[in-house]
Amino acid sequence: MATHEFLSTDWVAAATDIRDEYADRLAPPSLALRVNLVVTDAPFSDDDVRAFIDTSNGETLAELGVLDDPDLTLTVDHATARRVFLGKDPATALEAYMSGRIVVDGDMSKLFALQAQSVDPVAAELATRIAAITAE
Repeated sequence: MATHEFLSTDWVAAATDIRDEYADRLAPPSLALRVNLVVTDAPFSDDDVRAFIDTSNGETLAELGVLDDPDLTLTVDHATARRVFLGKDPATALEAYMSGRIVVDGDMSKLFALQAQSVDPVAAELATRIAAITAE
């Protein structure tokens, strides 16, 4: 199986294909959230990687790009983003935030509400598939 660098164009395309395979099995998100993500220090780019997650339409859309009027913006270095988004330990995100490796601008209550949600088993399976296409 081909692997790709986390958040590279090829990784996003492969992750989107996997997400699309699961689209009809995933429970709708229980929280409407619009998040911009600014990832610094990506090994494949001299520029910051900009991506977003939007659940405001009842589906989880994660793409490269920027949302207008997000609920919050997260700025994080590539290595930390990889650990947080692909890791299974929720304490990783809190530790990264407390140490300043994740900077949050916007409505923190939405982020806390997201963290408090339980993980859907289908979403966990999807995350495992996406982790498998991610280069070490």
